[in-house]
Formats: sequence, structure tokens, C-alpha cells
Amino acid sequence: MYQVKRREAKMKKVLMAGLVLCLVALLLLPMGLGCAGPKAKVPTIKVGIIGPMTDIQGRNHWQGATMAMNEINEAGGIKVGEAKMPIELIKANSNENVSVPDSVTAMEKVITRDGADFVVGGNRTESVLAMQDVAMDNKTIFLNCGSGGVEVCSRVAKNYDRYKYTFRVATLNSNYLAQVLVLVLKSVSKQAKAQLGTDKLKVALLMDKLDWAEPIVKAAPPIIKGLGMEVAGVWRPSATASSLSAELTAIKGSGANIILTGLAGASGIVYAKQWEELEIPACSVGINIEAQSTSFWAATGGKGNYETTLNFYAPVAITSKTLPFIEKYQKQFGEFPPCYASTYDALYVLKEAIERAGTLDADTIVAELEKTKYEGVGGTIAFYPLDNPAPHDLVFGPGYVTAVAIQWHDGKMTCVWPDGDWQGVKYPGTVEYAVPPWVIKK
Repeated sequence: MYQVKRREAKMKKVLMAGLVLCLVALLLLPMGLGCAGPKAKVPTIKVGIIGPMTDIQGRNHWQGATMAMNEINEAGGIKVGEAKMPIELIKANSNENVSVPDSVTAMEKVITRDGADFVVGGNRTESVLAMQDVAMDNKTIFLNCGSGGVEVCSRVAKNYDRYKYTFRVATLNSNYLAQVLVLVLKSVSKQAKAQLGTDKLKVALLMDKLDWAEPIVKAAPPIIKGLGMEVAGVWRPSATASSLSAELTAIKGSGANIILTGLAGASGIVYAKQWEELEIPACSVGINIEAQSTSFWAATGGKGNYETTLNFYAPVAITSKTLPFIEKYQKQFGEFPPCYASTYDALYVLKEAIERAGTLDADTIVAELEKTKYEGVGGTIAFYPLDNPAPHDLVFGPGYVTAVAIQWHDGKMTCVWPDGDWQGVKYPGTVEYAVPPWVIKK
């Protein structure tokens, strides 16, 4: 009986103490001193950034997107109707340069488990096509920022209802890249003819054995012949080759004066080093993804001099945004932005479409993306309409995106194309292509 009364007395004390605390809390609430409950989480727009995060492509996908996110969020976020919503980035390592299945898993995870509202990025065409199907299954808008595969957007024409959620923000598709390569080749051949004192030039094709390069390999030979040059041969190494000495030795033996490259993988570093070390007597021009960033110079140990590659950006005023963007990017990340940093423009294109739509409904945003005309860093971004063979692809040409060619001069990146011969396009700060001295010597 004593113990029961003791427990009852204890309970009364506890209840009284609780009552006193509640009264104190009620008195303090008007003064703003009450205990605050958990803060309501601000809803965000989740954007998955997908790419091979351990490689140059994924690293710059993430850096470009991070830079845009910070700018947009600091300005208040994206206006959706009457609300302002910040961007939240989700990093998705696709490992796509090595494994297509890994890229599919990464895309599934970022959409279904991480809850991405939109996905931006993608590099290797074989992987992008597989990732694209996952995004389309989930009716998720996918802004591609790296694959040149034509099929990525030609699928939109074949089955609009399924693939309408796909848009290419960068780079140009392989057909347009082939056109630009020919224009740059034509420009380089003029300098080569003048410096080498011959009108009879031979061109060797050195292209990755990957899907994106197939249209270029097919289209280039007849065009080269049409320019009055001879095709010395075609070499198709692995994009991950650790040595290209065999190919370069064979090219040297073919008597080629120019090597037209298409190297999207790490082999671009190996190639540039061996091309200079072996003093292959041929100008090198084309696509070398590794040479698009300032990290290239250190990676080659300074042995990438005179290497020339197409790029999305160059240290010239392509638009009013180009030079300020490059300066800020280099300051933040310590490297020059390659085309994969176009995730920066992609987020702004997406922002404008969402704000015009006033909703996060994917179908409504698609209709607004189709109206895009945005001054980006590498040119004016617009997408081809539905009557084009590749709807939602990036518009190519003067006044839009042209791409550029850069050449390395003693550790510095210089713009050498467009040089004014193509529809009068030439950006302020462009210089003349330089034939490597060992090529002239040989």
C-alpha cells in the first residue's frame, strides 16, 4: 500500500511539473521564445547530373552544373508559377566510358531512387542511347551534353511520343561535326600547302572505334578527295588504347601530311605525346577531347604542342557570355571548360523553359523547350523543329552554334577556326593555324 501511494504521489509531481512547463511555454510563445518545431523543408527542383565522374567528361559535367546551380540559387532559384524553388543537384556516376550496363543502372537510380525531376549530361553514345531509354520510360526530360550520336535525336522523329523528352544541348551531332572537320581541314590544308610547298597532300584518318565516329569515317574520304587530297588510310584504335605507336608508325610510312583525328577517350593524351615525341611529319587536326581542356598540357608533360582539336569553347568572344564564363570557370576549377561544361548552359535553358511553363509538368516544359532561343556560352542555343530528321537536336550554323578549332601554342590554347572563309564567320581574337616546325623540317 505504501509503494502504491508513493507511485501516485510521484505521478502527481510529474504531471504538475509538465503542466508548469506547458504554461511557461505558452507565456513565452508570444515573445518568440518558445521551442521552435522542425523547420519545413523548402521544396527543390532535383536535377541529376550523369556522366563518368572519374573522367574529364563527368568532372566537367558536374563543374558546369555546379556553377550554374550556385548562380541560379543565389538569384533566388527558379520561378514555378508564384513560387521560387532552388535547384538541388544529384551526382550520378555512369561509368559509361567503360560499361553500358553501369550507365543504365546509374540512370535508373538517379530517377527512381534519388527522385531526379530532370537529368542532364551523358557522353558515350552507346551508353547515352541506353540511358535515354530509361529516362523515356519514366517520362523524364534528358538534356544530353556530350554525345555526338545522330540517333539520340533522330529517335525523336521516329517516335515523338516516346522520345520527345530528349534534347541535345552539346556537342554537335556527328554529321555536323563531320562538316566542321572538313571546313577546318580545308583551312589547315591551305597553310600546309603554303608551308610544305606542295599541292599534293595525303590525309590519314585516325578515329575511335566507337559509334559516334562512324558517320565521320564514312563521310570523310569522298570529301577529302573532293578537296583534291588523297586518303592515305584509315586507322580505328580503341578509345582506351595505352599506345598508338603502331598506328603512328604506319601513318608515317603512308606518307600522310595531315592526320584527321577523332579521339574521344583517354587515348588522346597518349596520341598527342607520341605524335610529338616521334615527330610524325604530319599536321594533326580533328577531335581530341582530352586536348579541349587546360589539363591536357600537364597530362602530356608539355608534349602536346601544335595539337589542334575542335572545341565548343575557345578564349575568344563567341558570344557576350563566353569570356566571362571562361574566366570564372578557370578561377573556380583551375581548368579551361571543354564541351562537357555545357551543363552550365543546359541548366539555364531548363530554367527559362520551366519559368515560361509555370509548372514542373514534363509535357508542358517540352513544349517550351522546343521554343528555346538562348544566348549561351558557345553560341545561341536553339533546337531543330519536328520537321527536321533530328528534332530537338542543337541547331548548327552561323548565328547559332558553329563549334571552334583550337591549337596549342607553347602551353596556351588559341582559336584558329572559324577563320572568315566560311560564310564570313570569324570571332575576335582568332589567329592563323601554325604548321608544326618538325613537319616543315621533314
